[in-house]
Amino acid sequence: MTTQQYNSFAQWFHGGPFSPYVRMMKSPGGCLSLIETALPAVEMSDPAVPELVLHQDLLGGFNVQADLGSGRFNATTRPDDLFLAAPDFANTITVDREHFVRSIAFPVRQWAHFCDDSFKNPFSFDFGVLHRGAFRSSHIRAAQRQLWRLCDEEGAPSRLLAQAAGCVILAELFRLNGAPLIAVRGGLAPWAERRCLEMMRARLSEDISLDELAAEAQLSPFHFARMFKQSIGVPPRAYLTQLRIEKACELLEHANMSITEIAQEVGYSSNQVLARVFLKHRHMSPSDYRRAVREGPDAAAS
Repeated sequence: MTTQQYNSFAQWFHGGPFSPYVRMMKSPGGCLSLIETALPAVEMSDPAVPELVLHQDLLGGFNVQADLGSGRFNATTRPDDLFLAAPDFANTITVDREHFVRSIAFPVRQWAHFCDDSFKNPFSFDFGVLHRGAFRSSHIRAAQRQLWRLCDEEGAPSRLLAQAAGCVILAELFRLNGAPLIAVRGGLAPWAERRCLEMMRARLSEDISLDELAAEAQLSPFHFARMFKQSIGVPPRAYLTQLRIEKACELLEHANMSITEIAQEVGYSSNQVLARVFLKHRHMSPSDYRRAVREGPDAAAS
């Protein structure tokens, strides 16, 4: 059992005894941490950290004995089983074989303000029965899969991506625990929609966050994300990607800028990231698109 103090789950895995087993770690904007580990059979005690930590077992088939904040339990896992560790609790875990886990850590203080006006009753990050064993959720699984996939495509995930995925996951956890969010009706007010879209267009090159957009609309991030989708038809992150691709197309057609310069102008960290996103949405590389629009449609195929 360690005597060193750790401020976060990511810090524990980065500097603690299990750091050799970390395969990947990302912390976009500090709003959540993504950690992928491949661990052997192990008996461990994680330190108390001020974060809610959601673990996803990718392989299944191991036996786990643990106390994650609400009493000790035994379970034999299946692929995509979820486990939820309570914040500020030094949990204990024993696993009888190697296992491959993806974890998402939510700093409680940062996420508390996301929930300010989203519940009829005072909320807490104590999820009761969800801390006492394995559970499953297709909504959480889909949100996690998209989050990790987009991280692979875009490199360091944006705050908007991380916060939007976090809202989906937390909303489902609250629902499973019997405290669903207040229902919202209708989309954004016209003035709020206009101001948010103007902000997104003006700050294409920046790592804009969901809470900044929500503040512009004078809503909580949870309400804003759902109302934005009702108004625009897609989530904020997807709409921002559309704007970035449209701007990239405009620059490829008219500006004498390198692909790297265009990538940075529209908010991507490198020409390789722009190329991956561009190929997905336009089915050709930025260079081929530039050739096609400047020299004719046959140029890209030559």
